[in-house]
Amino acid sequence: MKTLFLNLSSKIDQFTERTGQCISWLVIVLVLLVSYDVSMRYLFQSGSIGIQELEWHLFSIIFLISAAYTLKHDEHVRLDIFYQSKFLNDKHRAWIDAFGALFILLPFCIVIIINTWPSISLAYHSNEASPDPGGLPARWLIKAMIPTGFGLLLLQAIAESIKKLNIALDKTP
Repeated sequence: MKTLFLNLSSKIDQFTERTGQCISWLVIVLVLLVSYDVSMRYLFQSGSIGIQELEWHLFSIIFLISAAYTLKHDEHVRLDIFYQSKFLNDKHRAWIDAFGALFILLPFCIVIIINTWPSISLAYHSNEASPDPGGLPARWLIKAMIPTGFGLLLLQAIAESIKKLNIALDKTP
């Protein structure tokens, strides 16, 4: 049974790694888009609301989708005052991580996923678009990135819980 869960964790890790690598290319796209936008505005006095909104949307997608990748690589924000204490060993840290993932992160992800669907559905059915002239249509697409990002984060939290519980419950000293 332990092997089954560790295999599941490994598959989730692989998926998260590939997702993070794919999303990282959007950073280059965003840099090029911002460079183009700034050049057009300051060199040619020609701006575009659609381009600016696309920048915000790309940033949102990068932030939301890469949260799982960040968790996988243990680069998320944490209160290290206690966590890095010399009084805690690896098993203690594993228990803290497992507890945080199971009782804080997983429920939070579920709440966000459940509570964003009505807004996405409403945006889709009303064909919500940007209120600004020249803005982007289909606002439901960017809103759909919220449960997508939190769904990926939820999957990675499951993988992290499995790995941390394996460490915490290991019988070796």
